[in-house]
Amino acid sequence: QVQLVDSGGGLVQAGGSLRLSCAASGPTFSTYDMGWFRQAPGKEREVVATISWKGDRTYTADSVKGRFTIARENAKNTMYLQLNSLKPEHTSVYYCAAAPPSLRLGVSESEYNYWGQGPQVPVSS
Repeated sequence: QVQLVDSGGGLVQAGGSLRLSCAASGPTFSTYDMGWFRQAPGKEREVVATISWKGDRTYTADSVKGRFTIARENAKNTMYLQLNSLKPEHTSVYYCAAAPPSLRLGVSESEYNYWGQGPQVPVSS
């Protein structure tokens, strides 16, 4: 079992950048595929980016490709999401999540067993 604590959210102006962190407890972080999901007001939660347990495979949603970058440091039990060139439409609650390792990186929230609490990222115009 792994517990996730995500942080780094907060109000940011359009065009600005932010880095979210997801710290995991327990010695098994490096055995989990990880992902970032987001839920905008009035919308369903959707995948943003995912990364394999080893960090050698990533997936990034087309809607944020080129703006958002996922990364992980297994030695620090931490995963990151770098958000650049933010727009008001990026305003969401961002959740980190962990899933059992898979040959195919999961992009559905149903594949993820553990979740962080979800920092808010409001982007002002």
